[in-house]
Amino acid sequence: MEKVIRIIPRLDIKGPNLVKGIHLEGLRVLGKPEDFARLYYQLGADELIFQDVVASLYDRNSLDDIISNTAKELFIPLTVGGGIRTLYDINKVLRAGADKVSINTAALKDPNFIEEAAKEFGSSTIVIAIESIKDSNGRILAYYDNGREYSGVDVFEWAKRVCDLGAGEILITSVDKEGTGEGFDIPLISKIAEIVKIPVIAHGGAGKREHILKLLKSCNISGVVLGSILHYKTIEYLTINNKNFQEGNLEFLKNNSKIHTIIPERLDKLKEYLRLNNLTIR
Repeated sequence: MEKVIRIIPRLDIKGPNLVKGIHLEGLRVLGKPEDFARLYYQLGADELIFQDVVASLYDRNSLDDIISNTAKELFIPLTVGGGIRTLYDINKVLRAGADKVSINTAALKDPNFIEEAAKEFGSSTIVIAIESIKDSNGRILAYYDNGREYSGVDVFEWAKRVCDLGAGEILITSVDKEGTGEGFDIPLISKIAEIVKIPVIAHGGAGKREHILKLLKSCNISGVVLGSILHYKTIEYLTINNKNFQEGNLEFLKNNSKIHTIIPERLDKLKEYLRLNNLTIR
């Protein structure tokens, strides 16, 4: 049976706002996450990821209202990450309307938490986020706190371990590539997908549709997680079509030279492009 690939917008959230940065840093406000989530649903998103990007820094997750409001309107799976440290945190997020949780910091600090969470809520509910950075010696190591903190843990050994502990899915982010529009780290993603037996979704680096096509043709993954390439087109769409849309920091988008490498895509048009290139997309 041919595998169906998921296209998953990721919404990084700080307080009430959708934000975006480069290498997970230098965050700029783009607008309200609810506006973007609603449009992505209408345009055919397969799932959504909400990530509270400062939750670990401030030891809290503050997305309950956003989750609840989104889950009432949008009937696709919703994964929520950021500040998930206990079984109580997971239960709270799921009760608010999420379908899955994404865990990074707490898992690296206490790997047994993965096993406990999988037993309590089921493996399919537990996504382990791995944020990778290559050091000056060529080692690829796992980071946490949204790429701010060094763990010293080898990414590939960690991926195998979280699989053994009962995680249901891995979300691999190349922090080196994230937000740059330079393309995905295909060797990294391909190797992760080869060494684990659970679904892998990839994030970080999409600058044009050809990058996404190359990733999906090259790596045995279950889906791709997209941010900038969708958000910048969505800002344009919402600005034109929604009189109530409060646009974010467009000067950041206009003046940042790295963002100029990104060619924005509308989600439905992107999915059609991938189908025309013989990929099985929902």
